[in-house]
Amino acid sequence: MITMFRVHAVVTTIQQNAAIRMVPCIRIPRNVACCHRAVGGIRWRSSYRLAPILTASPVRALIDEKISIKGSFLPPHCAVTLCARMHCEDGDLWESFAHFNTKADGTVHLTRDDSVGGSYLGCDPMGLFWGLQPAPGKREGLRLRKKSVETPYVVRMSLLEGHVSPSEDQSTELAALTTERWYMAPGVKRIEIRQNGVVGTLFLPPGPGPFPAMLDLWGMGGGLVEYRSALFASRGYASLCLAYIGHQDLPGPQHQVNVGDSYFKTAFQLLQDHHQVCANRVGIIGLSFGVYLTLRLATLTCVQPSCLICINGPVGNSFKLQADSGSRIGNLAGSQPYWTYDDQGNVSFKIVSLPENMNPECKVKVEDVACPLMYIEGMDDLNSSSKENADLIEETLNTVGKSHLFTRLSYPGAGHLIEPPYAPNARVSLWRVKPNKLFVQWGGHHAPHAAAQEDSWKKILDFMESHLR
Repeated sequence: MITMFRVHAVVTTIQQNAAIRMVPCIRIPRNVACCHRAVGGIRWRSSYRLAPILTASPVRALIDEKISIKGSFLPPHCAVTLCARMHCEDGDLWESFAHFNTKADGTVHLTRDDSVGGSYLGCDPMGLFWGLQPAPGKREGLRLRKKSVETPYVVRMSLLEGHVSPSEDQSTELAALTTERWYMAPGVKRIEIRQNGVVGTLFLPPGPGPFPAMLDLWGMGGGLVEYRSALFASRGYASLCLAYIGHQDLPGPQHQVNVGDSYFKTAFQLLQDHHQVCANRVGIIGLSFGVYLTLRLATLTCVQPSCLICINGPVGNSFKLQADSGSRIGNLAGSQPYWTYDDQGNVSFKIVSLPENMNPECKVKVEDVACPLMYIEGMDDLNSSSKENADLIEETLNTVGKSHLFTRLSYPGAGHLIEPPYAPNARVSLWRVKPNKLFVQWGGHHAPHAAAQEDSWKKILDFMESHLR
């Protein structure tokens, strides 16, 4: 495991220049019992209160690490607000806030104290991070996703007087500090892969290796999503995140899947054959449509992963994935008769992914899975029929005597996008802008979704430790 360089920061907003007065006192012999409390020679008295300070430890940390935030030298039993603000890489402002009442000693501590209002309620030291949302008046349908893992999220924390919201211009700032949240630890190597037709990015932990490894597959949103792989490498695993749709270096058109089984098999073997990877300790993780690809790849001849992790995705598909690349395969548009919409016109693909609505030829033969499989289910998933697919996997493996291979995690209130912890959830986000603007439903309520991300990430790492180390 790689630990970030930890820094303890203390920031004050007011210079603590106290006007000191020297008051002479009479020295009295110690045997004068009635007066011994007056002994002291010279007494120092200050006519000023120490300025409030805000501290965080560590200020520079990996995204999955908790930090401790504390305000000190505040009036006792007074109302204060802690606010977090940051700009994403597209320039949009994200913010969160929480209301507290200071203790008798004039402190507020996020690991100890309850938020009584704002972005979250109760005691949660990371609530200001997973509670981040686009500031009022910003673009609609935003989803926070890190594009460059070589730079951190820079979050400014501020301590405000009274119970206020960040948008109130009249609020008085008492203290502030800046924290950094990283997906990529010092020493991790990022290597672009454009080899044998494979488009991806390989992340390697520091050192010579060889390392256990993960092939990282995301959903039909497309592009090359690197942040989970970067975090795996920060935790000691080589990881190859793979693009298969919506990337300029893949065969076009970009809105379709134009690669087949041979592409994914080549990617797995490329990772397996790397000189810094343990060839017999390679797993696969998939989210959403990536679950289908994970299961399909795991059941191909000559592909023998050590473990599988599936997050909110189907066992099959509505269009046929070819054995070889080079022909148009399909996209979600072909399943449009099964799309459903809420009252605001936001689309859901939940019905599309019901096992009974899948092309029978496109269902994975789950009975052929030969390695441990963890399925993570968000019970408020509005995008995929995760429960029904998890049920099918569980029933199939039980029938063929492989129940010992299956682990299932189900989280009430969690949505589709179960990602590494302390990142904010988007219940709805922009899906596409052409030929018309369309928003997609993901589901998930903020607090239970955050709890699911924290718990599942720990269990993902434990699962990988058990089957890849």
